[in-house]
Amino acid sequence: MVATHTHAVSTTGQGDAHDLTRAVAKAVASSGLAAGVATVFVVGSTAGVTTIEFEPGVVADVDRALEQVAPRDGDYRHHLRWGDDNGSSHVRAALVGPSVSIPFAGSRLMLGTWQQVVLLELDTRPRTRDVVIQIVGE
Repeated sequence: MVATHTHAVSTTGQGDAHDLTRAVAKAVASSGLAAGVATVFVVGSTAGVTTIEFEPGVVADVDRALEQVAPRDGDYRHHLRWGDDNGSSHVRAALVGPSVSIPFAGSRLMLGTWQQVVLLELDTRPRTRDVVIQIVGE
């Protein structure tokens, strides 16, 4: 069986992060499935989904690491083509990826103690993000 849920998240722009763990756990619990896999996917090419310990220090560390790899003020061909400023956003999103898959059993996510499912806003402006939670199981 497959169950699909959507969840909207309003962000403030590059560097913003949101803990999706409760929304994903709620979707799994309401699916009526006991075991399977939940995939969490953000729609769009300038955001990412990952698992981290969701606390301000780690969020700042991830943002700093992404700034070193894909600096916001870098020279991006994307800027030349489209006349915008979010080339770093696209590169960061490609590195982080748009989704994660989490196994569940007993209708509970099998996450570690300090592991949360997190949406990373990588665009240079505020956005409303649609997050798709698709659950496959029995």
